Amino acid sequence: MDEQEHGPLAGFTIGVTAARRADELIALLRRRGAAVVHGPALRIVPLADDTELLAATKELIGHAPDVVVATTAIGFRGWVEAAEGWGYGDELLAVLRDVELLARGPKVKGAVRAAGLTESWSPSSESMAEVLDRLLAEGVAGRRIALQLHGEPLPGFVEALTAGGAEVVGVPVYRWMPPEDLGPLDRLIDATLARGLDAVTFTSAPAAASLFSRAAERGVRDELLAALRHDVLAVCVGPVTALPLQVEGIDTYQPERFRLGPLVQLLCKELPARSRVLPVAGHRVEVRGHAVLVDGGLRPVPPAGMALLGLLARRPGWVVSRADLLRALPGAGRDEHAVETAMARLRTALGTPKLIQTVVKRGYRLALDPTAEEKYDG
Repeated sequence: MDEQEHGPLAGFTIGVTAARRADELIALLRRRGAAVVHGPALRIVPLADDTELLAATKELIGHAPDVVVATTAIGFRGWVEAAEGWGYGDELLAVLRDVELLARGPKVKGAVRAAGLTESWSPSSESMAEVLDRLLAEGVAGRRIALQLHGEPLPGFVEALTAGGAEVVGVPVYRWMPPEDLGPLDRLIDATLARGLDAVTFTSAPAAASLFSRAAERGVRDELLAALRHDVLAVCVGPVTALPLQVEGIDTYQPERFRLGPLVQLLCKELPARSRVLPVAGHRVEVRGHAVLVDGGLRPVPPAGMALLGLLARRPGWVVSRADLLRALPGAGRDEHAVETAMARLRTALGTPKLIQTVVKRGYRLALDPTAEEKYDG
């Protein structure tokens, strides 16, 4: 009942790097109780301003391809809309009606049909690898293939077609650029470095690349990689998005279906599973990123209190000295009185003071109940 009240992601803070559909993802996360730090790593150049797209469109109208590969729904729709705005809409559609039109996945298929066209084929896996396999199996020697790019080059795809004898024409339908305001992205990076995020979500490979690029500009790339390798969960919408992170040795998590809803469902499963659950003084205590569940009730805790509780939870039942606790406090200096102040606030936030015991002249300990520990395993 309590989880239904506060949501499965309550107490966790999640970073969102997306620019496109960010509002939808943020709403899904907040609806499940998460706090969100939004730092868009990219922006999309408006289609009508992209002279390269206009040039590619004119070239394809003047010299029709044999095959067109549509990779994203938003990109295909944008291409048709941009062509209409330039006065080439009818000519482009006439070309597309007469070619082998391959649509990667159901959303792209929907965009193709909304334009009054019919796709020749669409892979069930939504995978560009399957599209490539089909083209190579058909034979591409001497064929002219137009490839709708989706914000980044597809070098392996293009190279394989070129090696097979095809002429490949890239159609740069929209372009990813760094955000004009770098402030939110820097705040997301800082929160990751401080382990203030429990997870960072990625919905495009260029977003991951842009995040690393910005961290490198600030001289904190290695520190960011260390945080994502060891402490902050990297969750990607699919395997293509995950590649730039995996190249850096970062373990990634992806849903089976490459959609925002399943991505959020994955977070709802993975983050609570990583939380420490302890039987303390007759209560069930679950330590999350910036809050604690005490018998299922949500207790927000200030950062200093979470730092102390995190150290106590790593040594449940053992006495932790004031000196060790002081070192865990962010920016506390050398005054052990800061530990007493933060501990008093932590106890107030938890609402159950007896969870943490004072051990005179030694420090503090969680009042672990070892006999009840099996009750909360798993």
